[in-house]
Amino acid sequence: MDNSSSLYHKLKDHAKRSEDKLRVNHPHAVLYLQKQGITPGKLRLHASKLLTSGALAGTLLLSSPVGLIASSIAAPTAKHEELSLVQREQRLSDELLSILPEYPSSLSPGLESKVSNVINSYWGLKAVPELEGNRLNHNYGYIGAEQHLPRFPGDSISKQGSYKEAGITPGKGAWGYISDSKKDMTIDELRTEKYYVAVQTLYLPNWDTDLKRLKEWYKYRKVLVVNPQNGRTVVARIADAGPAKWTGKQFGGSPEVMGYLKMKDGKQKGMVVLYFVDDPDDKISLGPVERYNNYNE
Repeated sequence: MDNSSSLYHKLKDHAKRSEDKLRVNHPHAVLYLQKQGITPGKLRLHASKLLTSGALAGTLLLSSPVGLIASSIAAPTAKHEELSLVQREQRLSDELLSILPEYPSSLSPGLESKVSNVINSYWGLKAVPELEGNRLNHNYGYIGAEQHLPRFPGDSISKQGSYKEAGITPGKGAWGYISDSKKDMTIDELRTEKYYVAVQTLYLPNWDTDLKRLKEWYKYRKVLVVNPQNGRTVVARIADAGPAKWTGKQFGGSPEVMGYLKMKDGKQKGMVVLYFVDDPDDKISLGPVERYNNYNE
């Protein structure tokens, strides 16, 4: 048997084992492929055709079929656009609750990727636990209610448009005022305060040793916050640091964030997934994700 034939049979056997693992460990991926009119068996046939043309050998030697499938699913798909908003949120909730632990805990790399794939498939945007080599100590935990942030010098609770009962913090956010003045404030700056979160940057292992770079990187970084209990999802910016460890919470949310997630029920906290939004061109709007192509208007 020549080398090319031997390689083909080895790849074929490997693909079969990967297909079996895919069906057991990633049933949502199989469901996705089936909805696209593709079965895992046809992936093997496709690989065979590419191998014949000499285009696949190098790629498959570097990546397993499961890895190739996962990377394709990680791209925004918006495969549920035929669903109503309520249906999409409910199905997203059902899928997340079926895979997430009951209490805050560190997610394994495999589970992190699975959560990312599920979220991306419903909203058509790319939410990831790690971006440009940076990651938070937590991406699944309790979020607690925060007050409004002063947006500019002289800002007060009377100048806020909604949730005035939440009050306003006596000091500025971790990155100072969002705008230099009320008259200079842009729509994006207005929405930054409206949809902001606080994250525990102070507890990052390299925060003190790499402070200048990390502080600039996290400043107003865009994140996606998902309430797995109801599927409600909001795009926010990091605009403050905290909460303290002793609170038992891992994140803080603005009054508008907590209101949209339906976490203003007296407890003022709940479990969320918080991932970075991979949006280098800044096309994704801040605020509720109520449609799969939530781009700037």
